[in-house]
Amino acid sequence: MSPPPSTTYERLRHYIAERMRMSHIYQPLMLMELLGRRSPAPAQDVARRILGEHVTQIDYYTERVKRMVGKVLTGNGITAYGNGAYSLIGGDELSDAERDELQQLCRQRLDAFREQRGEEVFAHRSRHRSPVSGSVKYKVLTRARGRCECCGAHEHQRALEVAPIIPKNQGGSDAISNLQALCFRCNAGKRDTDSTDFRGLLSSNGHREAGCVFCALEDSGRVLLENELALCIADAYPVREGQSQVILRRHVADGVELHQPEWNAVVELLKARREQLSALDAMISGWNVGLNSGEAAGRKVFHAHWHLIPRREGDCEQPQGGVRKIISEKQWQ
Repeated sequence: MSPPPSTTYERLRHYIAERMRMSHIYQPLMLMELLGRRSPAPAQDVARRILGEHVTQIDYYTERVKRMVGKVLTGNGITAYGNGAYSLIGGDELSDAERDELQQLCRQRLDAFREQRGEEVFAHRSRHRSPVSGSVKYKVLTRARGRCECCGAHEHQRALEVAPIIPKNQGGSDAISNLQALCFRCNAGKRDTDSTDFRGLLSSNGHREAGCVFCALEDSGRVLLENELALCIADAYPVREGQSQVILRRHVADGVELHQPEWNAVVELLKARREQLSALDAMISGWNVGLNSGEAAGRKVFHAHWHLIPRREGDCEQPQGGVRKIISEKQWQ
């Protein structure tokens, strides 16, 4: 067995020439970016280097850098990550000539790989589809209200893509009826073998039940906070001052049967109301958050809602046990 490389140059040359796996083109491109500079490279800069080979969404490649190529190179002891940027371990030991030669070696590996794979190098991004026009993309994103139709992420939180429901390789068409809005993470996870239609989640959001007191709250004037999918009101019968309820707009009886976007919306309002109450009352030092699911659990109004109860030191003699107190003989176990 040959001895391990003794210098940074030898170590990197050995890794690039012998150990670097070309399952995709990202590793040589990231190394070329690091070799071409003296300072650490933010993930966005590595992503831009990749975009220089094929123009596409910067968010997609920044995510690939963090989750894939950067993780692999760091795990192999080639790079280090800190303060949001990557650096080449031992990079300051390299001469300009050594950096140039290593970059050329990366380019040789990259060119050979691309010659072998051809246009398939970026096939995972094209998804075998013709480009979606700007007007069609606008209609799909507007229909989805600017949110991922799978996880509920807003377009300001994560880049949205227009993706097929039935994949093209399974006979799916380019008609707008076969398109949905997905964030790049959900779209990547869906793959081209999955024909799940997430759009039904949005159509169910408008369901209201006649005679339901919580369905009628939207226009009651009692709303403290709201978002597209949920409301927050002050509890009409509080057990502690400031107690609030977060209520789903859609009528659904069981609070554990939510779509993911609805979970996101409920948590958003619980956090916002907690911050609001904390700013108003410095005595608040704890919280109970409760969901009653089913009649046996004490449910009275069968419309999904959550109780947010602020707690203060000394507001009861023995606070230990928290929500376990609903079954008194178990509260101390």
